[in-house]
Amino acid sequence: MLSGFDFILITLAALAAGIVNALAGGGTLITFPMLTAVGIPAVAANVTNTVALCPGFFGGTFAQRDDLRGQKGRLWLLLPASILGGVLGGFLLLKSGEKLFRDLVPYLILLASLLLAAQDSIRTWLTKRMAQDGGPKLERIAWLPVGLASIYGGYFGAGMSVIQLSVLGLMLEDSLTRLNALKQAIAFTVNLSAAIFFLFSGQVLWSAALVMALGALIGGTIGGRLAGRVKASTLRWLVVSIGVAVATIYFFR
Repeated sequence: MLSGFDFILITLAALAAGIVNALAGGGTLITFPMLTAVGIPAVAANVTNTVALCPGFFGGTFAQRDDLRGQKGRLWLLLPASILGGVLGGFLLLKSGEKLFRDLVPYLILLASLLLAAQDSIRTWLTKRMAQDGGPKLERIAWLPVGLASIYGGYFGAGMSVIQLSVLGLMLEDSLTRLNALKQAIAFTVNLSAAIFFLFSGQVLWSAALVMALGALIGGTIGGRLAGRVKASTLRWLVVSIGVAVATIYFFR
């Protein structure tokens, strides 16, 4: 049973995650450790975190809806794979059990931290690749790597957006802005499909999910207003440092 102070902590974590996601990404590296810190088991914490972050993913997709125009064919190709991947990842999470998932947590957090640290380098590489002519046309089979990345997203989620953007940059020919919008739609679909699957798991701590959703929504609004005033790279490295520190703590628990 969470105390009033616990609710304050997870609400503040969600608020910070909303700001971070709006500016740099990696909010899960703040919310998930906080949920486990207040005593919620790892699987239930991950499930609750997935459900709570749905409004934020929707907001990000809605904000970039203009850049999704003309990509209807891609959405029809990729979203079914992201739905199946999200559900399969959620299924694997529930089947893996508390002990196995808890053992994997430090590795997953460290992986997400490394992906976040490499985000600027990945974006630079993708920008250069988009500027090149005559790249490989692999769009017809893009659903396969997108689906595989979606399984990871349904299982844990942190760092999924970086993976999906990298996959799209490799498989599709388009501007980085349009691919980023497509990535956002895929990430929302993965998160939503996993969250819907989790609704029937009995693992969602609804009291925590609701206050977190509200905190993340407020944080996202604040983050949007701070855009341009706060250096995203500085904030990103702060989150990476937090992630590495949290992973280290989990390793020695």
